[in-house]
Amino acid sequence: MTDTLRWGILATGGIAHLFTADLVLHGFQVQAVGSRTQQSADTFAARFGIPTAHGSYEALVADPDVDIIYVSTPHPFHAENAALALKAGKHVLIEKPIAMNGREAREIVDLAASLGLLVMEAMWTRFLPHMVRVREIIAAGTLGDVHTLIADHTQDLPDDPKHRLNDLALGGGALLDLAIYPLSFASDLFGRPETILASASFKETGADAQVATIFRYPGGQIATTLSASDTQGPNTATILGTQGRIDIDQVWYSPTTIHVRGSDNEIVESFTAEVAGRGMHFQAAEMEQVIGAGKTSSDILPTEEVVAIMETLDAVRDQIGLAYPGE
Repeated sequence: MTDTLRWGILATGGIAHLFTADLVLHGFQVQAVGSRTQQSADTFAARFGIPTAHGSYEALVADPDVDIIYVSTPHPFHAENAALALKAGKHVLIEKPIAMNGREAREIVDLAASLGLLVMEAMWTRFLPHMVRVREIIAAGTLGDVHTLIADHTQDLPDDPKHRLNDLALGGGALLDLAIYPLSFASDLFGRPETILASASFKETGADAQVATIFRYPGGQIATTLSASDTQGPNTATILGTQGRIDIDQVWYSPTTIHVRGSDNEIVESFTAEVAGRGMHFQAAEMEQVIGAGKTSSDILPTEEVVAIMETLDAVRDQIGLAYPGE
């Protein structure tokens, strides 16, 4: 491995374009791309000035000039693609959710650990500057005892039954694509929930259109979330404490502004995340830092927490009656 870590992009869909654009913008070394067809890989490589284009995922993970693989295929293929890269000796950043369920997440994490490699979920929001500041404010005790999270992730997405987001065979629906954001946020604040209440509505394809959750935690904290793929909501978040609150502006899971208010409702601090590009490079920087330190888990997003989040999603699915083909 060289001093500069070299990235390989596995799959060339929309999210891969967004992530790679941020990598290139911020000077990360994107060495190779792999696709199911040589033409797609060549087009992607030309778009971003990537030196090597591979016409298969197998060729990409076998590339000796690649150190880290970013997996951006649809959800049902994450576990398979991650295993392919790990067995080839590559560290892996997997697009969220890390897998389809807790069992797959556990298998991925255990495989990486057995090989001494880092696997991390690409929950890019957790690494953004305003979220770093949120954790600092809470750690400083500014809010007193933090006891509530209220957050939504609501978008008016395509209704086409053939679209990936509405196809259960591809893990489509609000839960895995949208709810993963606020549920991961709740985990960051409070850990694993003690009790879970969930309700949902569904599209004709069987994919979940709306999912609402109420989580209660061992310390008495409560998190409420709403995620929907058929309507555009405020996409804001609020953290409540005994001595104040944090309001996170639209869109809370992207670079934005936070306002800290005291118990008198007066603003005591405002912080704006000034970010070039989309901000997806912060997770890449964390990945490289953890690898450089010789560690196999991020302190900001530990692998065991990622497994716990997927197990929480499994519990939500049990309550709303959501199953994916093949399970």
